[in-house]
This record gives sequence, C-alpha cells and structure tokens, in this order.
Amino acid sequence: MFLPLYDSNPLTYVTRPYVNWALISITILVFVVFQLPAAEGQPDVLAAAFGIIPSVLFETRVLPPDLAFIPADLTLVSYAFFHGSWMHLLGNMLFLWVFGDNIEDALGHIRYLVFYLLSAAGGGYAHALFNATSEAPLIGASGAVAGVVAAYLILHPRVKIWILALGRIPLRLSAMWVLGAWVLMQIYNLVVAVDSEVAWMAHIGGLISGAVLVLLLKRRDVALFDRGLDLS
Repeated sequence: MFLPLYDSNPLTYVTRPYVNWALISITILVFVVFQLPAAEGQPDVLAAAFGIIPSVLFETRVLPPDLAFIPADLTLVSYAFFHGSWMHLLGNMLFLWVFGDNIEDALGHIRYLVFYLLSAAGGGYAHALFNATSEAPLIGASGAVAGVVAAYLILHPRVKIWILALGRIPLRLSAMWVLGAWVLMQIYNLVVAVDSEVAWMAHIGGLISGAVLVLLLKRRDVALFDRGLDLS
C-alpha cells in the first residue's frame, strides 16, 4: 500500500537510538549469515527450529530432537529475527528504521528493548492462539513492528511522514492518516483474507500489545497524541 520514507520527528531524550539500530542490524545479520546459506539446502529447517509452530507451543506436537534447539516458549521471541525473503525482511526493517527511533526515545533504551520483544511475543501468541493446531512455522518481525506502529500512532499522530504511495507517488501526510490506514488494512485483511499466507492475527496481536505497553513503559513526561506539539 505504501512505504514510509522519513518522519519529521527529532529525538528529545536520547542522542542515538542504539537499541533500534542493534535490532535492525541483528535481524539483517541473521538473514544474511544463517538464512541465505541455508536457502539452497534446507530452507525450512531454521523456520521450524526458531519459528512459532502453534501445535508445538501448545504441546500437541513435538519437534524432532534435531530441530529442538530452543524451548518452544522462546520461539515467541526468536521468530521475530527470521524472515522468509528479502522483501519480507526489508519491508519490516524499513518500518522499524523510520518509526522505532522515536519509540526508543519515548521509552528509553532498556524499556524499548523490553517493549519490542514483548510486542513480538504478543503478536506471535495471538497468531498461535487463533491457529492452535497449525504445524506451519511463523517467522518475521511483523508483530513487533506492528507494536511500534501502534505506539507511534498513540504518541505522534500529528507528525508529518513522507511516504511512497503505490510504489511511486511521494506524499507527506500526518501519521494519523498514514498509520491509521495501515491499522485498518490489517483489520480488513484479517477479516477477508481467509486463505492468505500472511499471519494477519500476528499483526493485530502486535498492535494491541504495543498500544498497551507504550502506556505502561513510556517516560512520565512524554505526552500522548502529540499534546503540546507546535506544528506552526
């Protein structure tokens, strides 16, 4: 639908969003170092080992010993660092690059890391809960990124964002319209895209998790909904 390019939203509390940079770097590194070399041989092994398999998470199925690298509960976090393709990876990382730094600014470094991981877990658990018997692994940072989107929408709805609409049209719009449309699209797809390979419920779970967590973890003096923002 659109690609975010840049937001006019300077940092206030931190000089550098080190955690956001680290999350992006680690996720890209995992794809390049581990997933690309495995793609020619056994492309599904890493997804099965580190992705969320609902039936394994809820203990109705057991992974073969050679794939049980980590406890099933930890896949609620590990799945967010693996992706199915370059487009899957770059799309998520672009959203994280544009919006994540301001959430880290509003929460602080450590609380932002907690926020990101819990948003990932919330999205992954929502997906598993609504697909409890599935044996298909879920991978991707979309749940965590959805949490970041929800937090940004709550904190900065009036900030202007440059986007590339329909892959070719540059527009500058308020986050309220851009991210609000993105949220509505996730809900719409959840309802109508019954046979889609996209885990829309993970997006919804991430959105709900991020919306709740940002209220609990933000700095006390960070205003909601851009109250006090001078846009003149």
